[in-house]
Amino acid sequence: MNRLYKTLMVLELTAAFGAGLVGWTNQAQAADAANPTIAAKPDVARGQAIATQVCASCHGADGNSAGGAFPKLAGQHAAYIVKQLKDYKTQPGAKGPARANPIMAGMAAALSDQDMINVAAYFESQKAKPGYAHDKATVPLGQKIYRGGVADQAVPACAACHGATGMGVPVQYPRLSGQWADYTAAQLTAFAQGTRTNSDPMHTIALRLNDAEVKAVADYIAGLH
Repeated sequence: MNRLYKTLMVLELTAAFGAGLVGWTNQAQAADAANPTIAAKPDVARGQAIATQVCASCHGADGNSAGGAFPKLAGQHAAYIVKQLKDYKTQPGAKGPARANPIMAGMAAALSDQDMINVAAYFESQKAKPGYAHDKATVPLGQKIYRGGVADQAVPACAACHGATGMGVPVQYPRLSGQWADYTAAQLTAFAQGTRTNSDPMHTIALRLNDAEVKAVADYIAGLH
């Protein structure tokens, strides 16, 4: 039943995105034909056009998604977004994409490298709406894991890479501040189960956290600012 539900969800989302994606692709090809030399620097206006026509249904027009099924992208490091978009594509010589997601694979396939740079720069320029921790009972545990890790499980502090306030480091470590708890928990679970495979360190770390710890640290991260 779960597999059928996910399949139907993918088909519905793909159909909903189809018109916007095709429309954007045609516009982008026409613009590139008129200007064959694409600047290496980002074009935020073209990035906004992609976000509005292709990304807004899930991530919001300004990168602030409506719920935890899809991540907030507003304020995220542009270089990190570009890397993730490229990871959804199967690179030459690879058997499959570094990050498997049937919906995002279709979205990324239609984007050129310059498109990715443009839309990433647009989302980075947007202001992320603050999030909140919802379970006061688990905040102490979440805070302990985020700031100090779990020594007896060889789990390092999240802050060591993602920063004390969750702002991250471009390319290497994403901004986590204010991210939906459901999304963060889902990604930690995916890393642990091996269904997300584009970070070996996160796979190792996530494997060492139990479900309660994952939930607690994800909820704590939602309130970071």
